[in-house]
This record gives sequence, structure tokens and C-alpha cells, in this order.
Amino acid sequence: MAPADTGGGEQPHKAHRQSKSGAKARKKKDKGKGDDAGGDQKNPKAFAFRSAAKAKRLQARSAEIEQRRLHVPIMDRSIGEPPPFVVVVQGPPQVGKSLLIKCLVKHYTKQNLSEVRGKSRRVQFLECPNDINGMIDAAKIADLALLLIDGSYGFEMDTFEFLNIMQVHGFPKVMGVLTHLDKFKDLKKLRKTKQRLKHRFWAEIKEGAKLFYLSGLKHERYTKREVHNLARFISVIKPVPLSWRMAHPYLLVDRFEDVTPPESVRLNKKCDRKITLYGYLRGCNMKRGTKVHITGAGDFSLSGVTGLADPCPLPSAAKKRGLRDKEKLFYAPMSGLGDLLYDKDAVYININDHLVQFSKSDDNDAPKTQGKGNDVGVAMVKNLQNTRYSVNEKLEQKVLLLSQQRGTQKAMTFLQASGTRKMQTLAMQGNMESNGNSECSSDSEEDNADDIDRDVDLKEQVEFCDGRLRRRAVSANFQDDVDEEITDEEDSDNEDSDDDQLSGGSVSSDDSGEASDSGSDGESENASKWKESLLARALSSRSANLMQLVYGQASSKLDSAVSKDDGNETDSSDEEFFVPKGQKQAKTELPSLDDVDAEDCSKFIKVEQRDWSNEELIKSIRDRFVTGDWSKAALRGKEINENGEEDEDFYGDFEDLETGEVHMSQAGEDAEGNGGVHKDDDLEEVDNDKKKFKREQPNEGGYFDKLKEEMEIRKQLNMSELNDLDEDTRVEIEGFRTGTYVRLEVHDVPFELVEHFDPRHPILVGGIGLGEDNTGYMQASLKRHRWNRKVLKTRDPIIVSIGWRRFQTTPVYAIEDRNSRHRMLKYTPEHMHCFAMFWGPLAPPKSGVLAVQNLSNNQVPFRITATGWIQEFNNTARIVKKIKLTGEPCKIFKKTALIKGMFTSDLEVARFEGAAIRTVSGIRGQVKKAAKIEPGDIMKRKGESTEGIARCTFEDRILMSDIVFLRAWVNVDVPTYCNLVTTALQPREQMWQGMRTTAELRRAHNIPIPHNKDSVYKPIERKPRKFNPIEIPAKLQHLLPFKSKPKDRPKQKKPPVEKRVPVVMDPSEKKQYAAVQQLMLLKHEKEKKKKSKEQKKKKAYEAEKAKTEQLTKKRQREERRERYREEDKRQKRARR
Repeated sequence: MAPADTGGGEQPHKAHRQSKSGAKARKKKDKGKGDDAGGDQKNPKAFAFRSAAKAKRLQARSAEIEQRRLHVPIMDRSIGEPPPFVVVVQGPPQVGKSLLIKCLVKHYTKQNLSEVRGKSRRVQFLECPNDINGMIDAAKIADLALLLIDGSYGFEMDTFEFLNIMQVHGFPKVMGVLTHLDKFKDLKKLRKTKQRLKHRFWAEIKEGAKLFYLSGLKHERYTKREVHNLARFISVIKPVPLSWRMAHPYLLVDRFEDVTPPESVRLNKKCDRKITLYGYLRGCNMKRGTKVHITGAGDFSLSGVTGLADPCPLPSAAKKRGLRDKEKLFYAPMSGLGDLLYDKDAVYININDHLVQFSKSDDNDAPKTQGKGNDVGVAMVKNLQNTRYSVNEKLEQKVLLLSQQRGTQKAMTFLQASGTRKMQTLAMQGNMESNGNSECSSDSEEDNADDIDRDVDLKEQVEFCDGRLRRRAVSANFQDDVDEEITDEEDSDNEDSDDDQLSGGSVSSDDSGEASDSGSDGESENASKWKESLLARALSSRSANLMQLVYGQASSKLDSAVSKDDGNETDSSDEEFFVPKGQKQAKTELPSLDDVDAEDCSKFIKVEQRDWSNEELIKSIRDRFVTGDWSKAALRGKEINENGEEDEDFYGDFEDLETGEVHMSQAGEDAEGNGGVHKDDDLEEVDNDKKKFKREQPNEGGYFDKLKEEMEIRKQLNMSELNDLDEDTRVEIEGFRTGTYVRLEVHDVPFELVEHFDPRHPILVGGIGLGEDNTGYMQASLKRHRWNRKVLKTRDPIIVSIGWRRFQTTPVYAIEDRNSRHRMLKYTPEHMHCFAMFWGPLAPPKSGVLAVQNLSNNQVPFRITATGWIQEFNNTARIVKKIKLTGEPCKIFKKTALIKGMFTSDLEVARFEGAAIRTVSGIRGQVKKAAKIEPGDIMKRKGESTEGIARCTFEDRILMSDIVFLRAWVNVDVPTYCNLVTTALQPREQMWQGMRTTAELRRAHNIPIPHNKDSVYKPIERKPRKFNPIEIPAKLQHLLPFKSKPKDRPKQKKPPVEKRVPVVMDPSEKKQYAAVQQLMLLKHEKEKKKKSKEQKKKKAYEAEKAKTEQLTKKRQREERRERYREEDKRQKRARR
């Protein structure tokens, strides 16, 4: 060992040698390059494709992207601020719905109401109930559905049922979320399970559908990074415009008040109530005379509609540096959160539980509280309350030196919980849902995850797991392979699987940039809540500054530049969750009042005036007057790209997995710049480049872009016409606009709606269009669901969901034949659509139809019975069924016969006069009229009536043995039965019971199926018919040709005379006959011996031939082998 250095100096270390070659060196070298790095980045037109195949492939890809972009444009009639974005969280019980909502709320709000994120979109979360009524209502209002799937257990029937419900009612955006993945201890099994569930999810929706992975829980919560990534996906998803919602106004009730006079309730508890419903108006505009339907209650007329102030408004249009405490951007009225609600009749104050203090009690009062009297925690809280001065009074007397903290992030969300005190109970429910350890066993079957089959045969497998009955969805093509043995070769092939790829929908992998951001969020979360409002309180306690009141707030040049730059950005971006750090810090800095460079607002600023003698300046404002072109003004100031999407500079780098588009951040450019001073120059250069590029490019907008432009111009013109009116006149003409927070007052509501109100179930109020309040016959195209076990029977009651309504009806099924006749069907066909006619409230054509047989939650099979759509509503549509009447002739004339047994009375004969009839032999005829029978015409049998005998004519003479039948069509009456499903007028745990089917009634009363003897198929016994021989006169036979003369005589019963007379031979004839017989015997013997010899000779020849062929084949094989060997040697010598 070398001696130690005792000189006290530092130990020398080997200097670090940077890599000058290799992948890392090239990456660092290219890291600082920008647009000026190379010619191919500066001018991409100068560097064309060098490969024709690559150029063709990229052209095909660009053409495919362009075709995917094209769709039928739909005019967006919404004006102003949009309503909150509804996110429905659906899944089976105990899969983590409440926990996910709680984590997302914590991500948005940080448990502090004044620190809310987002400034251009409000998000409303709704937990979907597991009963079929709640699932149907949630599917009708959802803008985005998060389908939670227990990854450790697999798909359950609830998920597929909700998917089918959404497909019928418009199919909004859907994203799957896998939970309970921390129960997998083996990574190979986890990877295989993810792949199998992903492909099964794609088979049901579409290939490439988003499937998000939540790896597990940490401190009884989902990890912040995964919740953050999920919130990013929610922020960029755009709702799909659905035709039904765009044509009908509707709102999701977030407040429910009973304003019935207390005296009326005291006198009669079952009197009709007056209620008020609050919510954001969605869909289309609502006028005051609109009738509405409250789901589960019925149709009502609105007694009053009032537009209220937005309880969760967006920040003001002016750019601000941060959200203040006064801008309350969190609203959850049914969740027990503190808020001040202004109503027409009263003011409601909700105080959070942690803000409620103990009320002081006198010494003489008896203790009314329950529990232990010497509780240490209660005593400490009461001692703290007995302070002489409050915290606010102490702060006013103190001088606080506050360091400028990091500004609140500009983001906002909107939360409306669907249950009273729900935010406080989310923790308990989330713990119960997340702590359940599933130990279910499933049969291990082989999985083929690469094949995607759209028509999957789904079966349910009922298991008792985690203390409840779970309905596993088992499909034939995607079976569980949890216990499948995975070899090392499969593991090596699946190393780069979709576990950590964004294309599969998972964003659970952390990158360095986002990890640092998460750390900063964690630090701000640990700060005390009371510190957030100290700055606002300290500023509010200052004396009023007269200079600021008169001349306004002074601002620095840097701040004005930043605000000017911010003004160029659009305010309607999706969500500002991803503001880069550089921009966020610049925006949230508070104004410095002692800035040396601050402008003096008290002095008059000399503004440079423009030279209006310049012709170009006059042309620039020509379109602003009446004589100008207003179409350009309608689109002025809007930077819209081809897809109609707004610029998204607020977000960081992320990839949209549905479209494959990568959104890049510009935080680095802003951070490297010297503030807002040089931004104007940069923007000027960018604008000049854009104008130059537009001049160089040919004007190829296309029909699609022109159509969208025309629709936008039409919308702007309508807005300009309506904006000139006053508010009351505009509301009378246009109605309340979407996004308005409205108050609906409804009278004469059944008291059961108030008594059994459950905030955990959504209340949907939908507007009824013109003619939709009438009832009539509707004709729908219906198909039995392929996963439903039984076929549907005509006139069996089913529960139908059409539009906002759910009602029970008795349909009659039919099918259209070649003659455009609707024939009644007793049962629905197996794998095809059929017509269904039923009675109910009218709905416009192309409305979705969802049929359910039973509303019970305990029903194990697939609950969706049938799906379809409305074709038309027509009261004159006829459904017929075939009827066959048979009769027998009782008296035959030349071409007329009297038919009996076909009709029972002369009145029936008169009804069928002129009807076509025919016999079994094919002779056609017609019913004339009822026959007048004289006493001597027909021999009356015992018990036979002379009524109902018809006189019929035929095209030929018929026989007495012919059967005459009449084939006709009879109209089928459709029952006028419609029973509204009123689930809101009874307790939620009680199942709604309507009309029961015949089979259910027989099972309930133990009644056997009736046996009708006439309905049993009997063997048909037909006696052979005997026809008399045709007698042709001799003269006619003589004139007939030989071919037509009768030659085949019928077989006689008695033998002819020649056979009956015996022949007696004499002795000479006997000797001749015996000699002939002997000669014939010798001949037969010789032929028999000759035939046997020939067979023996043939067998010997065949054996000899087989031996010769075998030797020949052997010799030929040896010759070929020798020839091939010589050719091979010759080729080897030639190669040398």
C-alpha cells in the first residue's frame, strides 16, 4: 500500500473525461440546436425525399390523416362560456370509483378552495350508480366516461352493459382505467394480463382506444404522477357533438330545494310540492314555455325559469397574475363544502366541519353532548377557543413581513359531487374499495391476444368473491390465461411490450421534467392552509391609496409587455394544467409597488397619432364600416387551425394517444428569452414568415374548410343580430343560452320525489321538443342483443329507454316480406333486425332505443335485452298475420260448388265475398255469396248446420274429394299500453315493478303451461286416391296418331284365358323338350368352367406384372441416383 499523505493536502482524483464520440456525445451535440442548426431544418422544401417508397408511404399517411379529419360539420350553436365538462366514473362495485374521484379532486384543488387549477374549462365529476336506471341516466349526460376495470379480476358485466347503453345514446368519449394492478406479484403475468385486457377493450370499442393503468395505491391513494397524467388526458379530450343533445336542452341538477309552504305540508304531508332545481344549461337554448321531463318522475310544465349568476365563474377576461381568494372557483353544493349560496327566497351558508366551533354552555345547563366528558382533545380545543383575541385581531395589530411566495397556479376545475356530504365520506368508501383483497380463482385457458374479433361471444361466470356476487365477463376469444406458463422465449419477445408505452394508453412512466414538477406540487401541498390568505388579508387591511383609486394600478414595463403577450393568447384553450415553469413564474409574480422603472400614471402620456392621409391605413379599417365586408370581421382576431382547435401553448410535451399527435411545449424558448421585451420582435418575425408562406402556397382550402367557414360566418351573423337586443328581448326570442346557471321552478310535483330524494343518484331534467309530449304508435328497428339468452315474445312487456324517458310497453314484432307487407312475428329472429311497433310518447326518427326486461340488480345474466332506433311514428301502419280457412264441397255443379265448413254464418260469407280460394290440386276460384239452401238440396246430417254455406265458382270442375282453402291476412291490434318508470318516486333500494310477463305470472302462481290438443302436430294420414280409367271412344282412338293411342292396358285382376287353360304335350313333344333342356345344361356348364379358368389366369398375370413393376421402379431409382451424383460432381468441378 502507498503511504498516506500527511501533508494535509487534498487527495488527488482522476479528472473526468468527457465522451467525444458515441451516442451520448451526438445527443449532447444536437441538444442545443434549434431552427438554425441545419439547412434541412431551416428550409425543408430544399431537401426532398431520396426514396420513392418513403415518399409514397408518407403521402399515403398524410392522405389518411386528411381523410380521417373530414366529417360532416355540425354548427356549434353554443354562445359564451361552455357548461362544465361532465366526467362520469363508472365501474363495478368496489373497483375504486370514489377513490379515483377523490384523488382527482385532490389533484385539482390541493384540498384548498382558493388554490384551484384551470382557467378555461370546468370539470364536473359524477360517480355512476350500479343500478340500471342510474347507468342509463349517466350515459345520457356524460361527455367523457372513465370505465374502471379491476385488473386483478377482469372484465365484469357492468362494464359491457354501460358500453352498450352509451352506444345507443350517442356514444361519448370513453377511456378505460385499470386498477388493482398492485395485486400482481409476477411482472410477466401482469404484462400478459395488460395485453389481454387491452385487446379485449379494443375489440369492444375500436382499435387504439385509450386504456389507462393505475399501478397501485400509496398511502391509500393513487400515486400523484399517475393521477396527474390522467388529468392531462382529461384536459385534452374534446366532447363529441351528439345530435340528440344538440337538439334538446337539458341540465344535470346540482341543487334541489323544496319551497312548498310549511303550512301546506303540515296540513297534508302528501300534498303536491313546489320544488326548485338548479344546474348548468346544456344542449341547446331553453325557452320559458318549454316542457321538461324529470327522469324517474314524469313530464312537468315549468312555472318559472330564471338565469342566475354563475356559482363557479371563470376568471375575468382580463389577464391576471394569479387567482385571488375572491374568485371562488370550486362548487360542490351537495358535498357539504363551505359556500355562500344566494337564492331567490333565502341565503344559505354552508360551513365546513373543521371551521365549526363549540358553542359555549352555561354552568347551569345540563351536559347535552354524548361521549366522555373528560376527553383530552375536546378540552384542548375549548381552551384554544377561550383566547381573548381572535386570530384576525392579532394579525391586524402585528406587522407581518411576508416573503413573496410562489404564485398560485392559474388553473381551475369545477366539481359537483352527487351526494350530500359525499366529499367527507369518500375517504371511507375509497378505503373500503381499495383494501379489499381479491382471492378469486379462475380457470386458466389459452389466450390469443393478437386476434381482435368484433363479434365476441360473451358469457357470464357468477362467482362469490370478496363477500359479494360478481359477474365475470368471459368471452370465447379472450379467455383468461393467468396461470399460463410463460417461457423465456416469450419473455424476451415481450420485453418491449405495451407496459410502458403511451400508445397503449398508459402514462405511468415518469420523466425527469414531470418528476421535478411533482416534487414542487408536493412541497406546496405540505404548506399550511392559513398561510395562503395572509397576503390578501394584509393587503385588505391597508388604508385606501387615493392615487391608485384615481389613476389606477401602476405596472412596470415588464408586466405590461407580459400582459400584452398574454393578450395574444386565446382564452378558450382546453385546460391550463401544463403551464411551463418559466411562463408560470412570470405570470404569477405580484406587482412590485416600489419598482424604479414603474410608469407614473398621474402624468398624461403623449400618444403618437397615426397619419390618416395614408391610403394603406384607410384600407385597413374600411371593412369596419357598414359599406365594408363584414365576413372578414366575423373571423378577425381568431387564430384557428385546420381542425378548428385553438393554440395550446399552455401545455407541456405530451402525446395524444388517440390521434398520435405530439404536442410540444415552448417553455424553453420563453425561459431563455429576456422577458417580454423581445417577444414582440419574435412575434413580428413569425407573422411575417406566416404571411410569406401563405403567399407562396396556393389557395387550396377545399370544400370542407369552406363549409366550416360558411357555418362560422352564419353563426357570427346570428350572434351580431341578437347581441343588439336587450337582455329580456333576447331571452324571449332566443331563450337562455347554454352554459347559463338556471333555476327551474316546478309546481304540482308528487311528494314522493321530495321524500325519497337521494343525492347519490343523478337527477336529469331534459327539455321536450315540439310533438314529443304526444303519445302514439312508434315503429322501431329492433335487434335482440347477442348476449341476451332468450328471444323476445310478442306482447311481452319490456322497459324502453328513448330520449329522456323510460317507460314500459308491449311491442308487437313484425318483418317486411317481398310484398311490402308487415307480417307479425311471434318471436324475434336470432341474428337480424325486425320491426317493433309499440305505443308510447313520440320521439323523433333515428332516436336510440334501449330495451331492458327487468330493472333488478340481482339479475345475473346480461341485462340489456335489445337495441335499435326509431324509424317513424305512424298511426296508419298495419301489422297483419296470416289466416287459413278450409272447407269441403257439399254439392257440385258444372263449375260451381257449394262449400261448407269454411264459414260459420252467412254474415261471414258476406264479409269474404270476392276472396280468392283454391283447391289442393291447384284449381282457383272465388267466393260469390251465401247459398240459399232449399230443404231438398242437401242431406242434413246430425248436428250439422245449414248456416255458413258459400256458393263459389272455379275455373274447372272440382271433385267431392277436393279440399278448398282460403288464405287471408288479418290486422293485428297493437296494445295501447305505456307505463312510465317512476323510480324517483320510491326508495332507491326498492325495485320498480311493472307489468309482468306471462311466464313470470305462471312461475309466481305455479300454473302449468296449458296444453291445447289442436296445437299438437299429428301425423298426416292420407289415403291413396283412386282414379277411374279414361274411356276413349273407338272412333276417337282410330283418329288419334299411334303415339297418342292408349297402349298400356291396366293390370287385370284375373289371369287371362291363355294362362288359365293347361297345355298337354304328346310323347314326341316331351322328348324334344327334354333334349333341349339337356343341351342348355351342357352349355351353361362349359361357360362356367371357361370363366373360372380365365379368372385364375388373370390373377397370375396381375401378380407377375406387379413384380415386374417393382423391379423397374428400383432400377429407375438407381439410375436417377447415379445421374444426380454425376451432375453434382460436374458442377463442383465447374465451380473450382
